[in-house]
Amino acid sequence: MAAGAGHGDNSRMTTQTLSDWLAYIQNQHPKTIAMGLERVRAVAQRMALPKPARHVITVGGTNGKGSTVAFIEAIARAADWRVGAYTSPHLLRYNERVRIDGEDADDASLVAAFEAVEVARGETLLTYFEYGTLAALWLFARSRLDLAILEVGLGGRLDAVNIVDPDVAVITTVDLDHQEWLGDTIELIGFEKAGIARAWKPLVLGDDDPPSSVLGHAYAIGASAVRIGCDFFFERIEDDPGHWRWREIGCEIELPFPQLAAPVQLRNAAVAIAALRALPVDLPQAAFVAGVRDARIAARLQRFLRDGVEIVVDVGHNPQAARGLAAWLRMSPSDGPTHAVFAALGDKDIVSVIAALEGTIDRWWLAGLADAGPRGLGVDAFAERLAGTAAADGDRFPGVSEALAAARREATSGARILVFGSFHTAAAALDALTTV
Repeated sequence: MAAGAGHGDNSRMTTQTLSDWLAYIQNQHPKTIAMGLERVRAVAQRMALPKPARHVITVGGTNGKGSTVAFIEAIARAADWRVGAYTSPHLLRYNERVRIDGEDADDASLVAAFEAVEVARGETLLTYFEYGTLAALWLFARSRLDLAILEVGLGGRLDAVNIVDPDVAVITTVDLDHQEWLGDTIELIGFEKAGIARAWKPLVLGDDDPPSSVLGHAYAIGASAVRIGCDFFFERIEDDPGHWRWREIGCEIELPFPQLAAPVQLRNAAVAIAALRALPVDLPQAAFVAGVRDARIAARLQRFLRDGVEIVVDVGHNPQAARGLAAWLRMSPSDGPTHAVFAALGDKDIVSVIAALEGTIDRWWLAGLADAGPRGLGVDAFAERLAGTAAADGDRFPGVSEALAAARREATSGARILVFGSFHTAAAALDALTTV
């Protein structure tokens, strides 16, 4: 166990393994989430962190952030750029959060980065995410990157990644989520997300009708709003079912459909293209084609076939994401019934999630996330919150792996099992499905 594991204990690390470092930083700050930039900016200044890359794109939004990052990364790498991507949360290994040239950071690199943060922080307490952000920026700064892509962890204005001034900011969507920290209206949440925009720099917006708070903030600081449906467009090609079109004034690109399956992925890809085209540099069209075709990201309608049963794993955990899942289920019917293994954190609007999926799920299997920290729920408490919904009478299991195993025993060839509701849910499912 790492030294200094108690809240607020500034004892220094005495071990060198990544697992010990993660245990240590998990417990340094008394709060899991503590909004604000003062702490992380002060430590960044002591570390003398430069701009992490020649170009920086920061990606925020309620849904679609991870997929949009994946498209941007794949396109830029197809153009032979050296690319770093910082994302969260991870699914199976912390290393997933920091990618350089398409490879997860190794343990030794992360340990070195955490050591650098620890030396610089002095008596400043940092949250887990703040440690991770500074470590990623330290690694990027040493990697001679052409592009750094920074995914917002929560909100935008007060998120740790916002200490970096991006050349292009992206807001994928704005919807209700994390209301405890961001506000309980679309306008309040939009204002928080708009905080990643910078004066006189492009702000790419993936909503057809962005909140007025987002547009108002962009106008107030002189950011150039680049809006889907106004400044750039995407559309299917009627006589070519294998391709779709991205266009803006003076530019049109025909593209293959991405491997990422959900209907919303065309929108995410379109936003990614707009973000890269907003940079002051031209990428070849071939890079856009290859990147859209090759982009991958785990647990976004990730499909497995087991004994004739299709198992689909998705991180969707809010009403907007659930509406996207429902759209995909209707567009891609299975040969048999659709089962849903559902587990979510206690601060999510799970009643609205179930409502969004009405008519698409034949049987529910409920699982607890009691081990997922303070927001986790045991299955009985979880089921109680679902009273009056279509999922209320679903079979109950203490964890995701048990619920998935039971659903697989019940499902017959041709059936589908959807596992969703949280990154924790998806991680448990992927672990169960990939463990021999």
